[in-house]
Amino acid sequence: MSDEFDDLKRAFDSAMPAPDAAKRAANLALAQENFAALQGSPSAPRPISDAPKMGGFGKGLRTMFDALSSKAGLTATTALAAFGLVMVLPVLQYGPPDVFTQEPAVMIEAPIMEQAEDFAVGAIAQDAVPAPAPRMMSKQANRTRVAPTAGLVADAPMIMPEANTEAFASAPENSLKVTSETPVSTFSVDVDTASYAIVRASLMNGQFPQKAAVRIEEMVNYFPYDYAAPESGAFATSLAMMQTPWNENTQLLRIALQGEMPEIEARPPLNLVFLIDTSGSMNQPNKLPLLKQSLRLMLGQLRAQDQVAIVAYAGSAGQVLEPTAASERDVILGALDRLAAGGGTNGQAGLRQAYALADQMQEEGDVSRVLLATDGDFNVGLSNPDTLKDYIAEKRDSGTFLSVLGFGRGNLDDATMQALAQNGNGQASYIDSLPEAQKVLVDQLTGVLFPIASDVKVQVEFNPATVAEYRLIGYETRALAREDFNNDKVDAGDIGAGHQVTALYEVTPVGNETQVDALRHNAETSDGPNDELGFFKLRYKAPGQAESQLIEKAIPTTLAPDRELEFAAAISGFGELLRGSERLGVWSYSDAVSMATASRGEDTFGYRAEAIRLMRLAASLSE
Repeated sequence: MSDEFDDLKRAFDSAMPAPDAAKRAANLALAQENFAALQGSPSAPRPISDAPKMGGFGKGLRTMFDALSSKAGLTATTALAAFGLVMVLPVLQYGPPDVFTQEPAVMIEAPIMEQAEDFAVGAIAQDAVPAPAPRMMSKQANRTRVAPTAGLVADAPMIMPEANTEAFASAPENSLKVTSETPVSTFSVDVDTASYAIVRASLMNGQFPQKAAVRIEEMVNYFPYDYAAPESGAFATSLAMMQTPWNENTQLLRIALQGEMPEIEARPPLNLVFLIDTSGSMNQPNKLPLLKQSLRLMLGQLRAQDQVAIVAYAGSAGQVLEPTAASERDVILGALDRLAAGGGTNGQAGLRQAYALADQMQEEGDVSRVLLATDGDFNVGLSNPDTLKDYIAEKRDSGTFLSVLGFGRGNLDDATMQALAQNGNGQASYIDSLPEAQKVLVDQLTGVLFPIASDVKVQVEFNPATVAEYRLIGYETRALAREDFNNDKVDAGDIGAGHQVTALYEVTPVGNETQVDALRHNAETSDGPNDELGFFKLRYKAPGQAESQLIEKAIPTTLAPDRELEFAAAISGFGELLRGSERLGVWSYSDAVSMATASRGEDTFGYRAEAIRLMRLAASLSE
């Protein structure tokens, strides 16, 4: 049996058959018959209910494509494509597109069967004009015009400014006193300087400070004066008097104290606890970062026998650095660098832990102090100054003092800071710049940290025979009752090593025009000599002592003016202008500038020159 290859070989080997005309004619006839049969439409299949799966989907696709292939369908798809370009291209081109309003397409009313043959729903009229593609703007226009974003881009959320929650310790301005009715004036000393720094920060920001933020005694005491050092004892007094610049009927009386400055080698060892606010509100350049830089400056002033510890508070208190010798600078700086702002503020919890750490560090003869650095935002825990008063006073009596450094603006709680510092026998300072940190924590550090006297009180008894009226300028928040002067249980301010205290009285000599009419039946009760304006008394306690000491001195009527008083008067008038006082009459910022410039004197650190610039700035802002 042969296979297929044998058959194929025999076919190739056989001779080609001769042409057959009859067979050719038959094949052509069959081809024509088949061609004619294919030109007609086949008979429709008999409808059955068993359709294959997905058959309806395929049929629907065929129907849709058949419909879209018609002239009306092509018109519709062209219109839809053009509309899509109108929606997309405005976002892609550089400038705003030309606005085009397309006429609405008209629907052709047709019998239902005819509509089914075309679209099965309705046909879009073929005469509806398709939307043209938007015209692109020229390149030159694109260089000078910006596409409007209204309606295309959502409005950016509005950033609301933070609420200003600053609170300042203040009291009504001291009233004028008639000497024959109220001859005695009593107040606690104040060495705080926070108010001046706050005033400066406000003016440098182009706005006037709040009137409550202006405490004139703190502005006057911000500046160093050329007072004589004490020859013996803790204090030296300095008296002077001049014509009042803004009232020809009155005179300005200055009563000043100069504290002794012990040698650095004689200072006792210092135990210092930094209590640092690391709450979320401290996360600003002029707060925690400035705080770190300020404490870096301070470390260079400490000695090897001094100790430093760090406690942070932000929601919950925590010890950051255990008691460490000040000579281990790298360890202390490393702990400072690890501090970061975040969380709420629990000031009281931090205070308790800081005091506990200070008690642990305390040794006989040491000076222990908690240095609270904060923006004053005690928004968690006990923040009422009255609530903290007893606790701070208790720790003060046990030998641990408290000073406060304020940073930043916006939520500065000056009232709480003042209450804490006053009850902690400490000083409240506001740090708004690194130069201010240099002043407080380097140049005047000894006075800030080492007290030479506590519960320092001043009392002046004016002589009705020579003084008709008087008023104390400033010290409104430091006023004491007359009987408090001899009561050693009544707390008052402290004075640190080398500190100065300046107080100004505006007095009306007898015979000059007064603001209050004298009583018709008032009897002269003064038995004092007519060569005295009054009598000055000072009470203070030496460090660690419970019983006060008394210093007394007569105030003569023959006091002379000096340049230091003139500059203090210019600063006092500047403060009263900022508070809007009506006692200055027509005296202005320009007058303050002239007076301060004339009495500027030696100005080693440039503080007085800065004050003059602030006066000039205030004059410009007031116009």
